[in-house]
Formats: sequence, structure tokens, C-alpha cells
Amino acid sequence: MDLSVINPILLLAALMSAATPILLAATGELVVERAGVLNLGVEGMMIVGAIAGFIVAVNTGSPALGFIGAAAGGAVLSLLFVFLTQVALANQVASGLGLTLFGLGLSALMGQSYVGVKPPRMADLDLGPLSDIPVLGRILFSHDAMVYIGLLIVLGVWAGLKYTRAGLVLRAVGENHDAAHALGYKVKRIRMAAILFGGACAGLGGAYISLIRVPQWTEGMTAGVGWIALALVVFASWKPWRVLLGAYLFGGITQLQLNLQGAGVAIPVEYLAMSPYIVTIIVLVILSADKSRAPGSLGRIFHASH
Repeated sequence: MDLSVINPILLLAALMSAATPILLAATGELVVERAGVLNLGVEGMMIVGAIAGFIVAVNTGSPALGFIGAAAGGAVLSLLFVFLTQVALANQVASGLGLTLFGLGLSALMGQSYVGVKPPRMADLDLGPLSDIPVLGRILFSHDAMVYIGLLIVLGVWAGLKYTRAGLVLRAVGENHDAAHALGYKVKRIRMAAILFGGACAGLGGAYISLIRVPQWTEGMTAGVGWIALALVVFASWKPWRVLLGAYLFGGITQLQLNLQGAGVAIPVEYLAMSPYIVTIIVLVILSADKSRAPGSLGRIFHASH
């Protein structure tokens, strides 16, 4: 065992990259749940986004177009959830689970001819003199564009929910859809927009895994990140800044356990591999002790005739 091989600066820098997929997926799901919809299909949308982005990037040679394709793929799959829950008024839990199973199967079918293919590399963003700042430059300013786009999405969601009329309406629909409908708000349209946004964010998170974190296509490569994103939203009490904290915690522990494996720590690999999930859930359970209440209409079916 040689812990000296672990460079804390590189570890912290890698943390931001490791956190990005779950941050994107969880932020999208937070918006969906604040609108009163519970979508358990995050894992399915992520894996479809992963393969859709991979296919577009490989065939165009552009990682940027790959991410656009991934967002579109996740959003298109979420339309199936929109139809089931907002048009057919099916149970949201069953529909979400079905969406995940469908996404896993569809992605496996789409990715059959892409196993072993290398996607084009996405270069790190050039932030000029900021990247040259000692220590902080390497940690904060030496990443690809999607790391910063993820942070901007979190900031935008926080500001939008807190300070804009659209955010107020979204929260009103999530708290009491019948009252929002009585005030003249188009509940189903608002929820549809939220679900599409959540699908696009999940798609981006999946593509980050297949194009940057693990630049290759492997069946089932999201490996449960979508489920952690779902748990993250609940334990973060539906607050964007807590989602950010939880994602960074998960990313940090994930990266640390990989470093510990490389250092030859005498702990079974299986225990190290499950540590990010355990530590993240324990800390977020402690954070959620303020008893913040879930959106009042979460998971409830809206009947327009009300």
C-alpha cells in the first residue's frame, strides 16, 4: 500500500468531472419533481442519451454535436413518459420503471455495432490565465465545457425556481395542481415541458459517461447512476444547491475509491466500489433531517376535468 501515489490536487480536479453525470441527471429530475411528476425512468433516459450521443459523435466527428444528439435522445424518450402519464394517465411509478427497462433494451440494440469504437475526444476548455493559477487553476479551470455547462444549469435552475414567474408557476403546479388549474395555468403543458427538460438533462449526463468519463460504448454503462440521481433529489430536499453538494460528494468518493484501489489499499474492491453509494446516502439522510416536505402533488395524476 502506497498512499503517496494519490495526488490531492488531481483528485479534487477529477472530482468535478466524476460528479458531472449525476449532477446533470439529478438537476433535470429535480425540475420534473418540483412540477409534481415522479419519473423513475432517469436511468433509461441516461443510457439512451449515452448511446445517442455516442452514435452522433462518432459519425460526425464532433463531441459537441454528440451532446446535442444525447439531449435530443433523452428528451424523445421522455415523450413516451409524457404520453403514458399525462395523456393516458397511467401510474407514474410503473411508467418510469417501464421507461428504464425500455431504455436499457433500446440502447443495447442501438449500440451493437459500436462496441470497441473510440469516440472523438472533447478538448478541455481554454480559460487562459485562469488555468495557470497555482493549485486552483488545475482544480477549477482545467475541465471540458460540459463541467461548466452542468454548473450553469444548476445555477439557472436555482435562480429560475426562486426568482422567476415561470419558476413560481412550476412550483405552484407541483404543490397543488388543482389550484394551479383553477387559476388558469396549463398544468399538463407545464409538466410536459418539465419532463422534456429532465429527459434532455439525463441524456446529457449519459453522454458525459460515454464520451468523456469512459470514452467507449458498453452495454449498461450508466451502472445505476440514474437511480442515485433519483435518490439524490429526495435526500437533497428538492433544493438545487444540495443536489450540487450531493453530486460532488458522490463524485469525490467515487474518485477516491479508484485512487485507493490504485494505491493497493488492503480493502476488498467490492467494499471500495460500493462506498460512494453508502457514504452519499448517509450524508444526504443527515442533511435531510430538516424535514423538508415533498411537493404536494408529487406522483399524483392530474385530471383536467377537475
